[in-house]
Formats: sequence, C-alpha cells, structure tokens
Amino acid sequence: MSIGSFVFMLHSHLPYYRKAGMWPFGEESVYECMAETYIPLLNAIAELYNEGLNANLTIGLTPVLCEQLADEHIKDGFETYLQARIKAARQDEGRYTNRGSDPNPELHHLSRFYLNWFLSIEKDFKEKWNRDILAGFKKYQDLGAIEITTSAATHCFSPLLEEDVSLQAQFQTGVDNYRKHFGRAPKGFWLPECAYRPSKEERAGIEKFLHEAGIEYFFTESFVIKGGETAEVRRVVGPYGSVQYLSSATTTNTGLDTYEAFWLKDYQVAVMGRHEEAGYKVWSADHGYPGDGNYREFHKKDDQSGLHYWRLTSKSTDLGAKEIYNPEAAESRMKENSDHYVGFVQDCLTEHLKATGKPGLIMVSFDTELFGHWWFEGVSWLKEVIKKLKTYTAVKMTRASDYLAENPPEKTIELKESSWGSGGHFQVWQNSETDWMWPHIHRAEKQMAEVADLPTVNHDKLITRAARQLAREMLLLSSSDWPFLITTGQAKDYATERFNDHRERFESIYKMIKGGNVDEAALQDIEDKDNCFEEIDLHHFSRKSLPKTITV
Repeated sequence: MSIGSFVFMLHSHLPYYRKAGMWPFGEESVYECMAETYIPLLNAIAELYNEGLNANLTIGLTPVLCEQLADEHIKDGFETYLQARIKAARQDEGRYTNRGSDPNPELHHLSRFYLNWFLSIEKDFKEKWNRDILAGFKKYQDLGAIEITTSAATHCFSPLLEEDVSLQAQFQTGVDNYRKHFGRAPKGFWLPECAYRPSKEERAGIEKFLHEAGIEYFFTESFVIKGGETAEVRRVVGPYGSVQYLSSATTTNTGLDTYEAFWLKDYQVAVMGRHEEAGYKVWSADHGYPGDGNYREFHKKDDQSGLHYWRLTSKSTDLGAKEIYNPEAAESRMKENSDHYVGFVQDCLTEHLKATGKPGLIMVSFDTELFGHWWFEGVSWLKEVIKKLKTYTAVKMTRASDYLAENPPEKTIELKESSWGSGGHFQVWQNSETDWMWPHIHRAEKQMAEVADLPTVNHDKLITRAARQLAREMLLLSSSDWPFLITTGQAKDYATERFNDHRERFESIYKMIKGGNVDEAALQDIEDKDNCFEEIDLHHFSRKSLPKTITV
C-alpha cells in the first residue's frame, strides 16, 4: 500500500531567442540548455524506461520553447555549437597535456571528460533523437512514461493583461501549439510565473480561460494554498541565475495544506500547491543540494575554451580560489544527496499518514533548466531519486493527471491574487523600472483585437497574412521575460531592446494594415525573424469569439 503520492513537476521555458543575438543572451542559451538539460533528461527517461521503470515525471514545455526546439535554424545552430565545444575540448586536451603549452594533469583529465561528454551529446542528438527533441518527449508521453503540460503561448504575465481576449489568445494558442507538437490535447498547464488573478469586478478569474481551453489542472506556490508568510528572504537558483526574494508578506492562514489538490470554486479546474520544504531542499542556492561544494561551479570558466573546470568549493569562496572539479567525487555526493531526499519525502508522507490517516500528496515544481544546466549533476540526481523511490519506499511517484484521476479533490478553494515573485505579488514584473512597458502592451492588445475583427481579415490574403504576423508580435511583446530580466538586472539592456524590437514590428505592421497597404518585402523580413506559431488562429484574438461566463 502506498503511503502517499509524489508529483515531480519540471517547468521548461526559455525566452524567444531565435535570431535575436548569440551570447551572452540569445541563441547560445538555447543550445546550452539543449546540451546540458533537455537531451540528458530525455536520455535519463529512456534509460529508466529500458530498465522497466516509468519516470512518471510531469514536464511542462512552454509553446515558445517548443517552437524553438522544433526550428531547423535552431537545430543547425545547435550542431554548430556542439562542434565548437568539441573543438575547444580537443584544444584544451592538447594544451593541458604534459607536452602542451600549459601542462596540468587534472585539467587534461577534465578536458578529455568534456570531449567525450560533448561527443556523446552530439551522437545522441543525431542518432538517438534524430535531431528532434520534441519527438523524443512525445514518444515517452505516448508510452505512458511521462506527462507533458503546456502554458501560455509566450509566457505572458497573465494578470496584468488588460483584455480578456488576450488571455484567451495566449491560452488557446498554447493549446493549439501543444496539439501540433504532441498530437493530443493537454490536461495540465503551467501558469507563467505562477501568476494568478481571481474574479474581480466584471473580470473573470484565470481559471475561466483555463477551463475554456480544456485544461484540467495547474500549479501554484505553497503560500497561496496555506496563507501565512508568502516568501522568506532566500536566494534561489534557476534559468536566470541567482534571484533574491526582496521582501516577504503575510496573509491570513487558511487552515489548508498542500498535501491534497483542490477544485477552484467556479470551474472544475484543479490546483496543486508546491510542498515548500521539499522544494527548498533543491532550489535554495544557500541550503539546497546544488550548493554542495563538490558540484561543478557554473560561473567560472576557462579563459580560452569557456569550459567549466572548477567545483563550487564553498558558497563563500571567491571565483579565483575555486578548486578543480572532480566528476567522481561529485557523483558520489550526488548519490548521497539522492538518498537524503528520498528519505525526506518518505518521512514527510509517513508523518502525514500517521497524523491524518490518509495518504497525502507532495508536489514539487522546478525550472527544468536547473537540472543539468545550472546544477550539472542534477539530471543524474533526479534519475537516482526516481529509482530509489521505486525500489526502497512505499511512495507512489505519479504523473499529475494520474494523481487527480485516482484522488479527485474533495474541497474547493478560492485563491488570492499571487505569483512566485517577491512578496508573492506582481512587483517583479510591474515596478518603477518596467511601468513604461505596460501601456505599450495594453495598446497592442486593443489594436490586435481591433484588427482581428476587421472585415478584410480572412478575405484579403495579404492583409490576413499581415494580421497573423501582428498576432505573433503581440504575443512576443507580452512575454513576462522582458520585464523580469529588466527588474532583476540580469539582462536589462538586452530585454529592453527585445521588447522595443517587437513593439516596433507590431506598430509597423499595424500601420500597414490600417492603411490598407502592406509592404510584402518588409513583412517577409519580420516573418523570417519571428516565425513561431505557424498554426496561429486569428479567431482567438477576436472579441467576438469570447464565450459567456459559464460556471459548473
């Protein structure tokens, strides 16, 4: 008999980097995550399946990421990137050999380690996965080994959009894109930035649009379910580097916990809350497993090859004093950390069962890119956790929709306005540094809805083509990545430039459409840069398409 269920959710997302720079922000970020996260994760899922074990991971792939992973330009660029990494490792192998220009036995060993590692990734990409990472994920979903969820098309910050039709467009485009890539309808959804808006005045809550898109469940933060303190001052690790919670806030305790799922009040959409401590043991930069001194240091690179030859050593060690990385020692520590985590999950569910007499749920959610990219050993750790949970515990690791099918919620809940960001609210995305962006987004929302309802759309071929590209630019303009990167200072100039690029492209196309004179060459140039969502449906952007509120 199971003592409880464990849902491990990975949220995979990167901004739209295609043909928008290379390094330090741009396509190389996609290539790094393909090499260090997505392919190793697929390999782990395949290896477990071949051993007779379903990984039972719930993996979110945002539509804007799917479009990049499926793009031939990105695939070609990834192969070029791998060839450059292989060349760099070979050069280091010669440089650090006893007869090289800079002999160093430890670095020579590591250069050979990386050479073999990159050669293996290149071979897997071409031969095992046939240059199609998405097809690999689809294969193992079709086999029942994993579950794939979707998200808003371009990871918009949903509560700050002004037009309900914009939410409909983001969510429905996400569902359409999922169907294109995975051949079925999605059940689960990742709310970008875990940003939720309840029903307010005459505006419906987020769950209305999820329900109308056919979505059955989504995820949220612990404090949204439990109330109380929203966010302690902690550093976390993720796809944008180290992020500091700037403040905390307090809400009324609800008396609920995250050991079960809940129905939303007005629509039959379920929500699961992240188990705070089970998440904290992984994503905390200060106290989580990735902070162990034996693991590879992300920030220090060889000044010629750019390869990572150092270990974290300690969180207080300056980059110049970092010690040489030892893959064997890191693997040993990884196994110890996986033992500890499996024991922790088992203890939590055992205590809950003793206290309540009911098997409980632990759901944890993480940025997928933490595993492999930021925490180099993370994918191996995850694979060990999956195997050990199955072998040594009575914990049932399960996909999110399977858990809900076997354990339908027994309670309803009304969620508060919230996000995962500082203070649990919206200030990471709307503040004095980003206030200038939102009027542009809101104007574009209204203009897009206006264009979608024009009589010439769907009758004039060139106008329709321009309107479809206008819709793509509106979606890209409203990505939550741009204000986030500005607020955190990770890539302020780059994010500002990208936002303005999409704004200018939107405005240019809008003027063409309104003037009835589309410059086909100029339109073609924009289409070549931003070619995502070939299946885009202008009906989703029309105010006339908004259904009336229906409760169940």
